[in-house]
Amino acid sequence: MVASARTEPRGSMAMELTIGDPALTARLERGMDASEERLRALAAEAQDPRVAEVAGHLFGRGGKRLRPLLALVGAEFGRRAPFGTDPSAAGPVIADPPAAGPSPAVEAAALAELVHVASLYHDDVMDQARTRRGVPSVNARWGNATAVLAGNWLLSKAAQLAAELGPETIRLQSKVTNRLIMGQIRELVGPSDDDDPLSHYFTVVAGKTAALFAMALQLGAVRTGAPEHVVQTLAEYGDHLGIGFQIADDILDITSTSEVSGKEQGKDLAIGVASLPVLLALADERPEAGELRTLLTAATAGPEGAGLPRAVALLHRCGALAEARTVMHARLLRARAAANRLPDGPATRALHALCDFVARRDH
Repeated sequence: MVASARTEPRGSMAMELTIGDPALTARLERGMDASEERLRALAAEAQDPRVAEVAGHLFGRGGKRLRPLLALVGAEFGRRAPFGTDPSAAGPVIADPPAAGPSPAVEAAALAELVHVASLYHDDVMDQARTRRGVPSVNARWGNATAVLAGNWLLSKAAQLAAELGPETIRLQSKVTNRLIMGQIRELVGPSDDDDPLSHYFTVVAGKTAALFAMALQLGAVRTGAPEHVVQTLAEYGDHLGIGFQIADDILDITSTSEVSGKEQGKDLAIGVASLPVLLALADERPEAGELRTLLTAATAGPEGAGLPRAVALLHRCGALAEARTVMHARLLRARAAANRLPDGPATRALHALCDFVARRDH
């Protein structure tokens, strides 16, 4: 029987992993539910109810919950089950937690999502986003200052949780937070005159997106005692999957409606974010690219500008979207190559299924 782990209720874009293992599917589903409960409990720990409301605004508001899922899959590669349970008897890592608290895998999943949601709050301020996951963004509802402070609170909560989980978890969380912030700064500042725009793009994506994917997988694996070479291979896989995921997101910004993506269509294009399709189009020599350069330079593709629909049409016509898809699939092939170096089994098949999911996202 083919089993599918669906997170459809958690996001506007349904995710289905066909992994062929009902037991793993059940563990992932239980782990996702438990991580949702853990996130709500962590937000509720804020002493001020207003802080709790803002900090927990996106918890349970949809979203793909991909980072928690990555942490749970990474935990499947561990050598020990939580609380001393025999892995051969009870499944590798996601047993129903006893009264002592959540399982190591669930804690890893919650930590990964805390850092991710904090980055969303900060990103939405930088991008002046009005919606996120189909609801008003924190900055749109409470203002930029509150959104930044709420993101900072979530990062501090993530650091507190990491400290409770041990030195290796602290190291991973602090390293990734640094990469994340540096990625945000590089995106805000933009490339220098001497920088290659495409190299700058991949540097930003490696910090803002890929680092979180790699961290989630590593957290799950470390918390369940996976061998070091497995942890490093999962990090390599996560880097490539994360870059492929961001490219798919870039494409969706141009091709998808807000009802599907949960964000305004063309938001990145409207505010001048140098996404991969835009960079590829601007480097093109065809007439459509020349017109697109004129539109973007004249800033007529902004939210109120009549140039946005025309810019979207030109991106479809000039071949940039097709080229971006080629780059995305190349990254996914590199992710699959890393996965192929891991032990064969349901967890590795889940990694391949995640590549299939990302490959389908841009349509």
